[in-house]
Amino acid sequence: MSVVALVPAAGRGERLGAGVPKALVPVRGEPLLVHAVRGLLASTCVQRVVVAAPASDVDTMIGVLASAGADALVVPGGPSRTRSVRLALRAAMADVPDATVVLVHDAARAFTPAELIKSVVTRVIAGSQAVIPVLPVTDTIKQVDADEVVVATPDRADLRIVQTPQGFQLDVLLRAHDAYPDDSATDDAGLVERLGVPVDTVPGDPHAMKITTRFDLAIAEAVLAT
Repeated sequence: MSVVALVPAAGRGERLGAGVPKALVPVRGEPLLVHAVRGLLASTCVQRVVVAAPASDVDTMIGVLASAGADALVVPGGPSRTRSVRLALRAAMADVPDATVVLVHDAARAFTPAELIKSVVTRVIAGSQAVIPVLPVTDTIKQVDADEVVVATPDRADLRIVQTPQGFQLDVLLRAHDAYPDDSATDDAGLVERLGVPVDTVPGDPHAMKITTRFDLAIAEAVLAT
């Protein structure tokens, strides 16, 4: 039984305004992608990492990872996150034929603790078909209409913030991507839910925050990277 981790890293990261793919934005001198791949491998429960890169940056990402000693297979990604995951999944199946557990992890969550990665893998190995790490919602949430007028206030006790890595039995994730190959879902658990497959949760971790804006990057530089 092998565990593979897919890292869709083909996004341009416009909100960071760095002029390079988000995965190549440095934190403490090394790209987010390097930190993310190292973290997955350091968990000791991931046997192979497959990165989906922008087609124009495949060689760059191969070089960056190789020079950092972060072993990963890099393949061209697609125009959407879903397509990139699908391409990385196919490459992983060819590269690791005995894989049974698949993680999908954001390069932008570069400082996810090893224990969180292990907890997701452990739940899938124990029998869960899909597992996601979550945190409670602490802010009040409002639902608005097309005119930005509030129409409802959901009970935040029933809401969760979703993190990665998300873990799946390989056949479940494959069925989801075969069923919705061109979907623009923001996470793979959303595709799996549409199949009627239950998605279990494990406690997330604040250090698994997603680095999306310059403010997030500043937090990572000041706090997470230490």
